[in-house]
Amino acid sequence: MESEEIVDKMAEEALENAKDGMTIGLGSGFAASRFVYFLGRFAIKNHYKVLVVPSSLQIQTFAESCGLEIAPSSLIPSIDLVVDGLDQIDKAFNMIKGGGGALLREKVLMRAAKKVVMLANEDKFVEVLNRKVPIEVLPFARSFVTKELEKIDGKPKLRVLKKGYPIFTENGNIILDTDFGLIHNPLKQLNKIKGIPGAIEAGIFTEKIHKVYKACKDGSVKKITSK
Repeated sequence: MESEEIVDKMAEEALENAKDGMTIGLGSGFAASRFVYFLGRFAIKNHYKVLVVPSSLQIQTFAESCGLEIAPSSLIPSIDLVVDGLDQIDKAFNMIKGGGGALLREKVLMRAAKKVVMLANEDKFVEVLNRKVPIEVLPFARSFVTKELEKIDGKPKLRVLKKGYPIFTENGNIILDTDFGLIHNPLKQLNKIKGIPGAIEAGIFTEKIHKVYKACKDGSVKKITSK
């Protein structure tokens, strides 16, 4: 089965978590966008009244095109469900996210939600996190944060566009993609990063996940529930 087809299958199966009257937080990225597509069709077909809180303008405009109603940010404390994709996940359900640059807003939504559901291809599962960690940084503090990250054995690199211009998040910040090698203690590493003034948020996610939909290469989708 082609990769896009299995992502669609996974996203469609995740609809079982959506109920009438829910406020649903939406992550950013390809897997999240496919869930949005199917959620829009599902809500119309079943006459469901759902509100969505997108984590990015990209997802907001797509959700609107799918017929979904956008909730005001004042409803974030009342989010029932968050559905999102991820970049990497370890055996303890710690994650690295933020490849799309929406890590700060995604973390706010996940922390607020009553239930968190993640969508991931089989190759995103690892024993120990080892992917570069996106770190959202105040532009004013770029040089300082870079030096401080190097002191804790990080190798930061400014995320830029193809022409070399820095990428800015929707919050007006920059991203330093930082290589820490193997991350054996994600929470400890996260706390080290967030202890640096100017490092606003890091793409290490230790929030509780309730269910992960795992898209396997054989075309099946496995549901993994946290203990």
